[in-house]
Amino acid sequence: MEALVAVLGALLVVSVVWDLFESIVVPRPTPGRFRIARYVIRSSWSVFRRLGRKRGGETRDTLLGLFAPAATLFLLTVWLALMIAGYGLILFGLRDQLTPRPGDLGTAIYFAASSVLTLGFGDVVATGPVARAVVIVAAGTGLGVVALVVTFLFSLYGSYQRREVQVVTLQAAAGAPPSAVTLLETYAQLGLRRRLPDFFAEWERWAAEVLDTHVAYPLLGFFRSSHDNLSWISALGTVLDAASLILTTTKGVESGEAELFRRVGSHLVEDITNLGFGAGARSSPAAGAGMDRAAFDEACRRLAAAGYELVPGDAAWPAFEASRATYAVRLDVMAEYWATPTNSWLEPAGHLVSPAHSTTGDTEPDVYAETQSPS
Repeated sequence: MEALVAVLGALLVVSVVWDLFESIVVPRPTPGRFRIARYVIRSSWSVFRRLGRKRGGETRDTLLGLFAPAATLFLLTVWLALMIAGYGLILFGLRDQLTPRPGDLGTAIYFAASSVLTLGFGDVVATGPVARAVVIVAAGTGLGVVALVVTFLFSLYGSYQRREVQVVTLQAAAGAPPSAVTLLETYAQLGLRRRLPDFFAEWERWAAEVLDTHVAYPLLGFFRSSHDNLSWISALGTVLDAASLILTTTKGVESGEAELFRRVGSHLVEDITNLGFGAGARSSPAAGAGMDRAAFDEACRRLAAAGYELVPGDAAWPAFEASRATYAVRLDVMAEYWATPTNSWLEPAGHLVSPAHSTTGDTEPDVYAETQSPS
């Protein structure tokens, strides 16, 4: 019986160590159905989303903004608790090698906790060789877990800050919530159309970094912007829409960098949805994605008024629709899953006067309306 209990404890410890290795050390997605971190994050996110449905406006956004930092600390607590339970089972199976001999499982778990957390009160002492080895390994793994998670936090926040700098600077040109049409209007009105290739090149590098970090550490997707009506998802969608307009609708603007960005951005959206954060998009209609011809014609009218030379609408519309179909549906499902604002296709003209105040936090779209979270 003691051997069976010790084996169960060892399996639990190995499961925690393996999950830590996959979640933090390995910088890429890892296969496997049983993942402690995956179940903890997704189940707790479902709870936060349900609470968010009962709140509105700024309160809801504040609540959801607390999730990612809280989930990181909660995940550390779960890892430590399971590790302590595992070592407690091992030491309970080896209780004949402890002095005084634990009379119940609770005492063995208490001794395991003091070992993992390196408290070392000395009221229970390992006297046998195997028990001593277990205590030493428990102390080492406890310190290792804390060190890994602290390093993980620094990495997460560094990636988050680099991601958000680009998102916030987009607000100056595209407004909040950001709009692809407004973005292109602003560049035309400020005489910056020649800088559009540089703009797309910069966002290509941004998309590549976000692709690398968010696929390696999916928890990053839950970190929300600290600014109203902004999110990395809406920023990505806005620049993808702008690139599609440049590629299919305008003439006389260098489009090579726009095409490269569209490829990297579409790859980013596809890989994120393949992780399960937008799985429902795979069965959704590919074309359209919330756009219609009337909205497209209005966008063309505004771009022409801003000074862009345009492709005839009947030729541009199917090309634009096909380009947008490669990312728009998946992007919308990602926004629904993470309960973030989606990019606004059309904003009122004349936004250039005050792009940072085109909307307020109280007008955030209701992302919960008829939304189901992908599992």
